[in-house]
Amino acid sequence: MLDDLDRALERRRLRFVRYADDCNVYVRSERAGQRVMAGLKAFLTDKLKLKVNEAKSAVAEPHTRKFLGFTFLTRGHVKRRIAPKALLRFKERIRELTQRTRGISIEQLMERLKRYLTGWRGYFGFCETPSTLQRLDEWVRRRIRCVFWKQWGTSPNRFRELTARGVDRNLAAQTVGSPHDAWRLSNSPALQRALTNRYLGSLGLPSLRT
Repeated sequence: MLDDLDRALERRRLRFVRYADDCNVYVRSERAGQRVMAGLKAFLTDKLKLKVNEAKSAVAEPHTRKFLGFTFLTRGHVKRRIAPKALLRFKERIRELTQRTRGISIEQLMERLKRYLTGWRGYFGFCETPSTLQRLDEWVRRRIRCVFWKQWGTSPNRFRELTARGVDRNLAAQTVGSPHDAWRLSNSPALQRALTNRYLGSLGLPSLRT
């Protein structure tokens, strides 16, 4: 049925993108947008007998709207970027995966993360803001370093793990004796040296930027 909508938009030579019942139409001015919106509502309700979701329909600048998890960055050149809600959902899912680690090995955790991150990258890697992907990569690695720190458990074991991974004994002792929580320590020199990006990659952790 919505193929009729596609043909109507094509006849009017409008730029649009549609997926299922989610559709964005791009015009040059707010006035044109209001005119097109009125025409589309009439077409959908009168001809196709469909109900328009008023709460999700608007005439607005592209960077204020989202479509299939994406929105636009309009500083200078227009670029595709990941919508804020999609980023929040990503972090929520990573938190779920890295919080439920009792009874599972690091290898099992990495496999779960690999499946999710690879699928997410396959979709959202389409964005044109690599700095966002870099920040997410760094954030994920910090979450994983937290997991290691918690699984190491006791202070003596943490000291052994750090020194076995090449951390200076004085720095290891200072880190183990720190009053800071796991998240703060996940960005410390000791944990970054013990659990390098390369090492985490060797365990199967994919990067979102490749």
